[in-house]
Amino acid sequence: MAAMITMDPSLSRQVGGKEHSHHNGAVVEEIHGLIRVYKDGHVERPQIVPCVTSLLPPDLGVTCGDIVIHKLTAIWARFYVPSAAVRSHGKLPLLVYFHGGGFCVGSAAWSCYHDFLARLAAKAGCLIMSVNYRLAPENPLPAAYEDGFKALQWLKQKAISGAGEWWSGSCNFSSIFLAGDSAGANIAHHLATKLGANNEATALRPLVFKGTILIQPFFGGETRTHSEKQMSSPSALSLTAADTYWRLALPYGANRDHPFSNPLSKGSIKSLQESSILPIMVCISEMDILKDRNLEFCGALDSAGKKRVEHVVYKGVGHAFQILNKSPLSQTRTLEMLSHINSFVTISLLDPPTSS
Repeated sequence: MAAMITMDPSLSRQVGGKEHSHHNGAVVEEIHGLIRVYKDGHVERPQIVPCVTSLLPPDLGVTCGDIVIHKLTAIWARFYVPSAAVRSHGKLPLLVYFHGGGFCVGSAAWSCYHDFLARLAAKAGCLIMSVNYRLAPENPLPAAYEDGFKALQWLKQKAISGAGEWWSGSCNFSSIFLAGDSAGANIAHHLATKLGANNEATALRPLVFKGTILIQPFFGGETRTHSEKQMSSPSALSLTAADTYWRLALPYGANRDHPFSNPLSKGSIKSLQESSILPIMVCISEMDILKDRNLEFCGALDSAGKKRVEHVVYKGVGHAFQILNKSPLSQTRTLEMLSHINSFVTISLLDPPTSS
């Protein structure tokens, strides 16, 4: 049975753990201020972003709480339930959200995600389930994908059992969206692709999936794009950091053209063409090194004749602006993003059910 929790420090151990005093061997990989990996496998993650409890200001009108999904692997989720929307509409669609961090850092308890997702729940009138998954390099891919699928299987059991938990009575299990930013958007994409093949979506009934929302999806490839080579404006993701994340996250011996990284590689494009893709919205930042990869991804979906593909380019802002940058321009663009997501969800709910 799922247990209600407040922020147990052990759940954020991988992100917020204190630096250890003993080091065996040299540093072999490092992204300054975020992660340091030693030759003996020891990993340090300075708490550059604070982890916060599920408390929210009452005037926001969003109820929040944490629930353990899988004790063995310490997967848990933070739920956001907008009270006003529940009063107005009853059962609400659910966004299953995956945080970013290059698969190596980040937490559903990071304050920046807590604030952003609470605002998104209120603006879009959706429940949000923010999944905290295992991190690389201790748990390289496909661990994060497996954790995402476990979260969906857990949701299926909740829908079947009808367990009257504090959040489930407000949830429309027939209106599920997969969403995430950066590495979390990569996870959402891989789950959506999995659901579009081999009757996986049928296996998760009574859940019904209505769409996918990818915010600055973290994709890669061996051949550099123009934006990767030329983008010089300060942003939350540099090319050096992206390469390091991929070295730490991908299976041993894999390069950036692995299907986990490159959705347009020879092995990936075939499954993309053959699978039944949900309606998709891709949010792209103009000053992001990932801009060109994100645009190429949208173009490939269009060329494959996939069901509704929308993309929005946010001018003048970089990677993860909606959670990490508080400038007036970023705040304006964040409000635009919240509005665009709200519109996408509203329109997607009117689409006829996807055949499976």
